[in-house]
Amino acid sequence: MLALVPSFGDDSSVLARIQPRLPEIAAGIFEAALDAVPGAENLPADHFADVMPSLLGGAVAFIRAIEERRVISNEEVAEYVVPVVERHAEDRVPLRQLMTGLFAGARYLWDEIAGTAEPHELPDIVAIGQRVLEALMHITITISEVHSDVEQSIYTVEREARRTLCAALLRGAPVEELAARGDIAVEERYDVLSFHLRPGPLVMLADTMVTRRRIRQFQQALDALIGQTALNTFDGAHGIALVPSRSRPAAEVGQGPFERLAAGLAEQFGAEVFIAEAHDVERAELPGAARQTTDLAELARLLGGPTGVYRLDDLLLEYQLTRPGPARDRLAERIAPILRHPHLFEALDAHIRHGSDRKAAAAVVHVHPNTFSYRLRRVAELTGLDPSDPNDSRLLAAALTIHRLYPAPEPSDTGEEA
Repeated sequence: MLALVPSFGDDSSVLARIQPRLPEIAAGIFEAALDAVPGAENLPADHFADVMPSLLGGAVAFIRAIEERRVISNEEVAEYVVPVVERHAEDRVPLRQLMTGLFAGARYLWDEIAGTAEPHELPDIVAIGQRVLEALMHITITISEVHSDVEQSIYTVEREARRTLCAALLRGAPVEELAARGDIAVEERYDVLSFHLRPGPLVMLADTMVTRRRIRQFQQALDALIGQTALNTFDGAHGIALVPSRSRPAAEVGQGPFERLAAGLAEQFGAEVFIAEAHDVERAELPGAARQTTDLAELARLLGGPTGVYRLDDLLLEYQLTRPGPARDRLAERIAPILRHPHLFEALDAHIRHGSDRKAAAAVVHVHPNTFSYRLRRVAELTGLDPSDPNDSRLLAAALTIHRLYPAPEPSDTGEEA
């Protein structure tokens, strides 16, 4: 290896003094980088077989550039850095680990250079330090770009394979060929999670960027929670994830795992996140569970609930009320007469929310309790249902729920005094 190392400048220069030790220094850079990355010591011995020649070649190119009083070029950096980064990206070594190793190795190189300098060579050391920083800039940019390109090319194919497989499972379609093609294990039982967001306004030009970031954040958060890559169809606003029942994470005191997921995603997205869950579903029953949880998540969102996890037992009445049919339509018709009178609708809503506390309900709509009572009597006259009667009150509450979820066109104002 020594024969590959050229001679630099006169024998008294800092760089000339480290010339004979370049192979040793390259090995030291490698060891420093390896020590800085947790778990790297567990990799196979031949995993880094291509690293040492690249390290030595890169060190030589760097020192040659300094002796020639120029900045090391992007082409020189790419020659030695790109093959190493491509190999490690393909092996799924995270970018954070590559960066950690890079700067640990650079620190070792700088210590070796500075350690050979004499006091009168301070100007030379400062100049070399500037070149080191410039080289680090080019190497960092190259590593980031190459790693991202490789990661996207690999992950895009895998992500689409998983999305296709997930969609097939949710349709009840055959999946054996898809699973084999994507080398993905198919489970017999899953927890089905449907996701819906209540998004805030987006800037049109930023919409695509926000969506892509949400998809990436969603996948990372879900994978981190369950410890493996989850099948999902999340598109940035809604979708379904299939979590193997055997991989369900343990609950913590006061909060389940998917509640933590909902809260974390809501914080990242800056939007309310609604998760509807069906636990331990057999593969053959996934299509039905997917439809039900999708409806539940949408129902929670439309009802204005908070971020969290919803199950069928949490929304039994609301879920049943919103099933299509003549009963739903008839209930919606019962409050149609007051839709042209917003103050009556508002009074009924306050009454349903506050029950027997007439004073509190009146305060919500900012009227005197006597005025509030008058408005409820008008509701009874127009609908034929008395809000003060327990049975009629339940029907009116159900009608209000249906109206919130499926608003009917407001009748034209007939000019009738309410």
